[in-house]
Amino acid sequence: MIYDAITMVLAGFAWSVFAYFIVVNGCQTALLVSATTAMRRHRQRVWQEDRVGLLGSAVTPTISALAPAYNEEANVAESVHALMMLQYPALEVVLINDGSGDSTLEVLIRTFDLYPIHPIFRNQVQSQRVRGLYRSKIHPQLLVVDKENGGKADALNAGLNCATGELVCAIDADTLIEPDALLRIVRPFLTDENVVAAGGTIRVANGSRVAHGRVLDARVPRGLLAGCQTVEYLRSFLFGRLGWNNLGGNLIISGAFGLFRRESVMQVGGYVHDTVGEDMELIADLRRQGQDRGTASRVDFVPDPVAWTEVPESWRVLGRQRDRWHRGLTDVLRRHRGVLFNPRYRALGLVVYPYYVVVELLGPVVEALGLIAVPLGLALGAVDVTFGALFLAVAYGWGVLLNVAVIALEELTYRRYQRWRDLLLLLLWSVVEGVGYRQLTVVWRLLGLWRYTRGRKDWGVMSRKGLGTPARA
Repeated sequence: MIYDAITMVLAGFAWSVFAYFIVVNGCQTALLVSATTAMRRHRQRVWQEDRVGLLGSAVTPTISALAPAYNEEANVAESVHALMMLQYPALEVVLINDGSGDSTLEVLIRTFDLYPIHPIFRNQVQSQRVRGLYRSKIHPQLLVVDKENGGKADALNAGLNCATGELVCAIDADTLIEPDALLRIVRPFLTDENVVAAGGTIRVANGSRVAHGRVLDARVPRGLLAGCQTVEYLRSFLFGRLGWNNLGGNLIISGAFGLFRRESVMQVGGYVHDTVGEDMELIADLRRQGQDRGTASRVDFVPDPVAWTEVPESWRVLGRQRDRWHRGLTDVLRRHRGVLFNPRYRALGLVVYPYYVVVELLGPVVEALGLIAVPLGLALGAVDVTFGALFLAVAYGWGVLLNVAVIALEELTYRRYQRWRDLLLLLLWSVVEGVGYRQLTVVWRLLGLWRYTRGRKDWGVMSRKGLGTPARA
């Protein structure tokens, strides 16, 4: 009797996992179709766009690039030089020294001939005390904010208070932005007054040839971890985020590269300090509060502005990153749970938020239970062997098919990787990613959920090898 009950439960759960698989992959297929149409429309709009003309336009909004720095004495000068080389006519670079304990500030003073200015600014959002402001004699558009340590969100808030631009661009210190990226990402703000934020594409720079803050020769990484992440990033940005433009708007903009209306960010109180998901929290605030007030609330993804980042090549560091990402997602969804299925928020409450709860938040839980229940059901005879094998084959095959479709979309549009060898490597990683790597990400995300329930809010150590090494021949 007990055996029969167990087999019945396992069979029922196996069918539930199958139904969940249909829902998830149906959503991802819809996103891919939406992304394909959005990409086609975007390419048609910008095909003959005169970005060079924008350089001389008198109506170009000023962009303040906010770059927090903490103990970056070795790389801060090169990072600022790279920001100064961005092609944009009205650019202010705001470097925030977040209480560094090394010689970061001294390096900046010496390299850019900084001089102190009177610290006059409106303290509109909360941050630790600003100790001083410095302007460069060499580059008048460079403003350095020296403040007491408070973390990334706090540093960005201090930058928001001191910046003068109509738009602000949050940039990670280890992010390499392509020279024309700002000219591309500003477009939604010029064409739609309802846009409060826009995000660009983040690509993996590991294995590429990098010099002077620029990716000179894009290559697909040969290493397993970086290679799988390359496919993962392509999938996440080229159809995950692009697809949402037509299906209710985005809920995530990468903290490595995003553009915001400064006044809108001020109205929602800036970046939240007590979360590890401050980037997603800001977007959720902008969308929810904008709809509450009946003001601008649209968040767009723009596929062609590109920033490059170094991804972890250590299992331990990657695990910490995914743990932190899932804790951040969990915290943001909990804070804004009143949006779920609330018709007041239209597509945000009825489509976008439910997707993130069902697919992104609960996905690792269902996948983990499925990885346990389906093999156990097969062993006990509760699940038909033919059905189980077919299910696993279809689940894996559909994931590979989606990856290949994204690679095809990349090849037909931007084709950043010029060599056949890189294309073959992309295809290899798209096949390998679903076996082992994806299952490990499930474990790390589950750990993130568990640690969130235990009140963990630490970032963990995110050590990197550093970019700038020559690419392979």
